[in-house]
Amino acid sequence: MAEISAKLVKDLRDKTGAGMMDCKKALSESNGDTVKAIEWLRQKGIASAEKKAGRTAAEGAIGSYIHTGARVGVLVEINCETDFVARGDLFQELIRNVAMQIAACPNVEYVSVDQIPSEVADKEKAIEMGRDDLAGKPDAMKEKIVEGRIGKRLKELALLDQPFIKDSTMTVSEMVKQVAGKIGENVQVRRFTRYTLGEGIEVEKADFAAEVAAMQAA
Repeated sequence: MAEISAKLVKDLRDKTGAGMMDCKKALSESNGDTVKAIEWLRQKGIASAEKKAGRTAAEGAIGSYIHTGARVGVLVEINCETDFVARGDLFQELIRNVAMQIAACPNVEYVSVDQIPSEVADKEKAIEMGRDDLAGKPDAMKEKIVEGRIGKRLKELALLDQPFIKDSTMTVSEMVKQVAGKIGENVQVRRFTRYTLGEGIEVEKADFAAEVAAMQAA
């Protein structure tokens, strides 16, 4: 596989307007061939989606999903530019797919890594810095190892970085961009809430053995 340099990624980004990670993936999939990488981005709808990302998306819809057994429910808001698109089949299917994804990912708490509060990242860093396997390592090496672990951990908390449940070869972010490319509008996942039946309720467990012993002693 050809080496994908930072300059090659930047050049592709300048030509297409696609994100750096998308450009890097396109080049990897195309063995470093820029022309083929551009075609890959166009086929995925990513290039056109990125060009529209700066436009205001104030319309959209709030969708819901209740998982089988009615123990997990999701509400999600996804925005687009027009009410016409929001009512279309492609957009409604997107809402359902994203809602199902959220229901399937109980550890996901934020839409994107950018939304994760700094105090959460700092707490994760403190935990990683104190791990036994880093004891005795030089500070510079320790920082580099922790940085990699933190990056991975924060992605685990972000919805858009999850492998899409219907096609694990792409992330949720890539799936959303594909739909945006087909729709022709800026599409953004704004927020979500997951409900788990009984979550937060403390259930008192009866100690039957103790009750029997108490009755016999009485």
